Amino acid sequence: MHIVLVEPEIPGNTGNIARLCAGTGIELHLVRPLGFSTDNKYLKRAGLDYWHLVTVHYHDRFDEVLEMYPNRTFYFCSTKASRTHCDVAYPPDAFLVFGKESAGLPHDLLAAHRDRTIRIPMASGARSLNLSNAVAVVAYEALRQNNFSALQCVGIGFSAEP
Repeated sequence: MHIVLVEPEIPGNTGNIARLCAGTGIELHLVRPLGFSTDNKYLKRAGLDYWHLVTVHYHDRFDEVLEMYPNRTFYFCSTKASRTHCDVAYPPDAFLVFGKESAGLPHDLLAAHRDRTIRIPMASGARSLNLSNAVAVVAYEALRQNNFSALQCVGIGFSAEP
């Protein structure tokens, strides 16, 4: 499974998402421009000492991701979508695409992929969720649908058995 962040702006969010990726085995794709330096102390602090567990790919534009993975299924997360993140069936190698904190995904990108655009249900009047929270909600739904097969879970409620 893959998470794609298109032009993320807040280092703490990206660090939190990297930590989620480390804990789940999900690969992280960062599409430039980034709103921070990858040497940023807040990025590193949010990711703690998990960075060595994360596979991070950097791309200069989103089209590079589509070109590198032409036969994969992409889902584009937006508050403007009609279908919810629970209304679709995620393959184990799905790409979950999220936009920058201040504006979300570009309008033309959403228009080009309207049939693969999803949203997280929210209370009326709420504008959006925090990016790292939104990524966690969608990622864990995709993992749940695949019986957490990418994980060897330990801890409360999980077994170490494959």
